[in-house]
Amino acid sequence: MVTKGRLRELFSKYGKVGLGVHMSVSAISIAGLYVAIENNVDVESLLAKIGLHSHSKEVLDEDSGAANEEMQSEKQRKGKLDSSELLKSGGGALALAVLCNKALFPVRVPITIALTPPIARFLARRRLIKDNIR
Repeated sequence: MVTKGRLRELFSKYGKVGLGVHMSVSAISIAGLYVAIENNVDVESLLAKIGLHSHSKEVLDEDSGAANEEMQSEKQRKGKLDSSELLKSGGGALALAVLCNKALFPVRVPITIALTPPIARFLARRRLIKDNIR
């Protein structure tokens, strides 16, 4: 995947600074998603608007193409929960926030790539890190 390769290059060049920026972006993303979920924002529809679909859509029968409720309930019993069921379960909002954060990986990587060089320069000017960035 292109984004993983670019992220790997960033980590090899900036090291701990790149990792710190990426973890900070991830933490901010999880916190924002958690607040949104706790305030009853429909995260599934927001993800669908940007092209990231959830797995909670109807399960289609491969033979006939029609919706098969028995297959859907069987898959849910096997552990494939949709977001509404996940919220009803024990660790609901936080677990859903982490899953949404995982789905937003292609969005977070460009943010990390854009933020890391200016933050590394800022830290080098303040002499908090060594100036010789590989």
